[in-house]
Amino acid sequence: MENEEKNQEEQQQQPAQSVWKEIWDYAKIILVVFVIAFLLGHFVYINARVPSGSMEQTIMTGDRVFGNRLAYKNKEPERFDIVIFKYPDDPSQLFVKRVIGLPGETVNIVDGKVYINDSEEPLDDSFCPETPEGSFGPYTVPEDCYFMLGDNRNHSMDSRYWTNTFVEKDAIEAQVAVRYWPLNKMGTVK
Repeated sequence: MENEEKNQEEQQQQPAQSVWKEIWDYAKIILVVFVIAFLLGHFVYINARVPSGSMEQTIMTGDRVFGNRLAYKNKEPERFDIVIFKYPDDPSQLFVKRVIGLPGETVNIVDGKVYINDSEEPLDDSFCPETPEGSFGPYTVPEDCYFMLGDNRNHSMDSRYWTNTFVEKDAIEAQVAVRYWPLNKMGTVK
């Protein structure tokens, strides 16, 4: 009789143990996924929502983009790269703009056209949705810094207007790589 009671008790304990084992197995999977997502989000990519029209028509207000945090580990930002960076006047904010001036260059904007150093030819700004207005500069870009402009130049708060005109390389978080929202515009950002 005693053996039968022991067997019944053991059989009742086994389903309870297997339920806890199954819960623990699921918890481990969720924990691993969370850790991987955390590490990717802090070291490989950045997720950003574009809150303003400063980059229109390239990136529209409300678009969501992924930036590649590893893009500048082994190379320097290049002219026309679109980057996510800490706003020089308030590093708690992230901005998205296009790199225009590189370290050591002089940027001069005359009647909306951008000239680098003493070039007689303006930069190709065919990505701008309208003819840029105004004259600004000249700005001499310090070492390890960049001069940024929005594509929608007449409606962009960029290097021309900031108190701290230039973005330090260390403040660049990522190069914009992919737009994933809205779905009908999903793809690489150029």
